Amino acid sequence: MIIRRVRFDHPDAVKLNDEVQAEYHQRYGDGGDATALDAADFDPPQGVYLIAYDERDRPVATGGWRSQDRNEEGNEDGDAELKRMYVVAEMRGRGLARRMLAALEEDARMAGRVRMVLETGTKQPEAIALYTSSGYEPCAKFGYYRHHEESLCYAKRL
Repeated sequence: MIIRRVRFDHPDAVKLNDEVQAEYHQRYGDGGDATALDAADFDPPQGVYLIAYDERDRPVATGGWRSQDRNEEGNEDGDAELKRMYVVAEMRGRGLARRMLAALEEDARMAGRVRMVLETGTKQPEAIALYTSSGYEPCAKFGYYRHHEESLCYAKRL
């Protein structure tokens, strides 16, 4: 697996984002994640967007983080918000998400962020298992879905 930095509006990022949105819709029936994202949110040094490619140069996993500081949606100063973690179905179970998560955590740490935060949902048990086994603990809800019953928020000190 080769991990590359790309912009959130890169064609491969758009393709994988469309796939993860379809999966969110299938699980929750709500049309996908409504959180507002801008490609510039992930521009270094305020964030990063990564895509993992397989040996045939196919995009197979993705994830990014964006800087957040204290705001009305519940973030704290120094937060790095994890977004759009996704592995294509045929590549799951091979540790790609764990490798992507480690790369994103290291990048955020190097950028001076002090805490990685994320929001996931009750219908994503695989994500919950990944995050909790990687040292993430439940935290106060934040972000767009902070008032939704199915929303779960986690944090990890970097």
